[in-house]
Amino acid sequence: KVAIKGIERELICPACKELFTHPLILPCQHNVCHKCVKEILFAFEDSFADAGSESSNQSSPRIKLSSPSTDRIDRISRSGRKRNSLTPRSSLFPCPGCQRDIDLGERGINGLFRNFTLETIVERYRQAARAAIAIMCNFCKPPPQESTKSCMDCSASYCNECFKIHHPWGTLKAQHEYVGPTTNFRPKILMCPEHEMERVNMYCEICRRPVCHLCKLGGCHANHRVTTMSTAYKTLKEKLSKDIDYLISKESQVKAHITQLDLLLKETECNSERAKEEASQSFEKLYHVLEERKSVALRAIEASKYLRLEKLQTQAEEYQGLLENNGLVGYAQEVLKETDPSCFVQTAKQLHVRIQKATESLKSFRPAAETTFEDFVVDIAKQEEILGDLSFHSNGLEIPEINEKQSKMYNKALISWECPGKTDSADIYVLEYHKLNREEETTTWQEIEVCSKSKIISDLDDDSSYAFRVRGYKGSICSPWSREVVLRTPPAPVFSFLFDDKCGYNSEHLLLNPGRTSVESRAGFPLLLGSDRMQVGCYTTLDYIIGDTGIAKGKHFWAFRVEAYSYLVKVGVVSSNKIQKLFHNTHDVSSPRYEQDSGHDSGSEDAFFDSSQPFTLVTLGMKKFFIPMTPAAPKDPASRILPLPSCLGICLDCDKGKLGFYDAGCMKCLYECNVDCSGVMYPAFALMGGAAVHLEEAVTAKYGEYHDDI
Repeated sequence: KVAIKGIERELICPACKELFTHPLILPCQHNVCHKCVKEILFAFEDSFADAGSESSNQSSPRIKLSSPSTDRIDRISRSGRKRNSLTPRSSLFPCPGCQRDIDLGERGINGLFRNFTLETIVERYRQAARAAIAIMCNFCKPPPQESTKSCMDCSASYCNECFKIHHPWGTLKAQHEYVGPTTNFRPKILMCPEHEMERVNMYCEICRRPVCHLCKLGGCHANHRVTTMSTAYKTLKEKLSKDIDYLISKESQVKAHITQLDLLLKETECNSERAKEEASQSFEKLYHVLEERKSVALRAIEASKYLRLEKLQTQAEEYQGLLENNGLVGYAQEVLKETDPSCFVQTAKQLHVRIQKATESLKSFRPAAETTFEDFVVDIAKQEEILGDLSFHSNGLEIPEINEKQSKMYNKALISWECPGKTDSADIYVLEYHKLNREEETTTWQEIEVCSKSKIISDLDDDSSYAFRVRGYKGSICSPWSREVVLRTPPAPVFSFLFDDKCGYNSEHLLLNPGRTSVESRAGFPLLLGSDRMQVGCYTTLDYIIGDTGIAKGKHFWAFRVEAYSYLVKVGVVSSNKIQKLFHNTHDVSSPRYEQDSGHDSGSEDAFFDSSQPFTLVTLGMKKFFIPMTPAAPKDPASRILPLPSCLGICLDCDKGKLGFYDAGCMKCLYECNVDCSGVMYPAFALMGGAAVHLEEAVTAKYGEYHDDI
């Protein structure tokens, strides 16, 4: 006898939330009513036809589905299903149990097994729930009698008399299998849904479903590992029995966990009420502060109002006195009636002063007080920003830190951050940035929500500085803002090119990578043989390579990295009308003074650099950046040597004829000179001995994903 009590939730369909009716086993091992499967598929097809609008199955108000996602629609459209049939033709089924799209295969619903075991358990539950309700005989004349047995072969219930009539002794029907009264009739033999005439006799361990021998021989289970049905039955039953025994043996432990969970539920309720009370108190404090500041501001405005009204009223009374027979004028007229000179002079002197002031006030009328209250406008911009950021702060949520080494400003901005504890304590991050502008009084931050620890930002202004900050969120709890990091964009739009492997490329001395983004010079046998022929002086060779794209106008910027072991590298630009000189000049020399930037500080060398050089290059090497000798350059050789940046940038302004060399990490200009841009300008590089140059990789979405993985 099966214990029915307490298992109801295991017998509820996840779609209709009612007891299972003819449940089908999905490939994901969840069970759904046969009717619900059809309704869900029809509703899913309708939502697909509506192309994104929210829809629900109109024929069944108990099932509601949200609109499908775009990738779902794409997959469904490829399956080619149609609505005009009684059976859904979709091969994709959105399982209500695991919320995943399940592939039903070519046969769709017809390829699913009915879960007869689950049907039997549901029927037992129903009988236990309605013990007083009897199952009536299907063959009695009205009124029907209560059935006493059910025939599994006939799928019908009988009373004793009707059973004898329909199953007489000595006939085949007398051999039918009968059980107690039931409404759950299941077949004696489980048939294969794909091969309807074959009974299942094997179990596929890969797909976890019964199969027939045809499925194994030439069907979709041909290469799968299968076992006999009896072996699978014995194995699964042993495992299930063992697990059930284990759970029963741990009943006391389960009860202890339930008791603990009950305490946690009560504790959660208490803590939530306490947190709500504390939050209310915090807001009440803010309300109190605001009310106090509001009262102070209103009192100040009211006091200013009375003071101004008093001044304006006094001024109005003074002007009222200037009218004839009123105030000052009337008094003056009475004084003029005085005939005694001594008395008149005694009174008229002071009166004349007052009359003069009144006369002057008439000539330049000015109110005694301002009517506007512009000085009393409350500036709440900063307070609004602070209140907008008001959230729950947790000491347990780590403050993220922007990694300046991994962050990058090039064609786009790549901002990367990390948590000090190296743990993903936050569910989501908010990255804010704004352009640093001295003219703007207020700062407006732009906000981006990010699920990873890096973000690529486009459409930033060239030659501008931006401040960045980030904070983490876990539910409604957020961390404080990280330290602000200021990064500068390149001085001009980024120019993309590759190394040219055709024009003047010396494959004996230079080695290009397959992508033509890196070049390396190799000091091999040709250099040794050349130096062997030289008995006096110094033998040097420079191998040149240029970019495969030229610049005719505008302002452009590109960046590259020079390996630390590089002995000598020259970088700059060359004009199209001087490329022939670049590749056909003699590189083998007997004196180091042949190079315009050899390091010798002679006046003739200065003149050569200014007037005779066919192209504009600067020298790098041995982790140093050498500023060329010019009249404006420092005379001290030591002051012309700078540390070589990890990433070097070049900015070419064809319109102004300027060439600048930058530290691409901080976008600081190291050296700038004039350049003749009469022709098409090409990026130029020269290497000698052991050296290597790598073009800076443009920031793309793939680039951000790569750094986020790191």
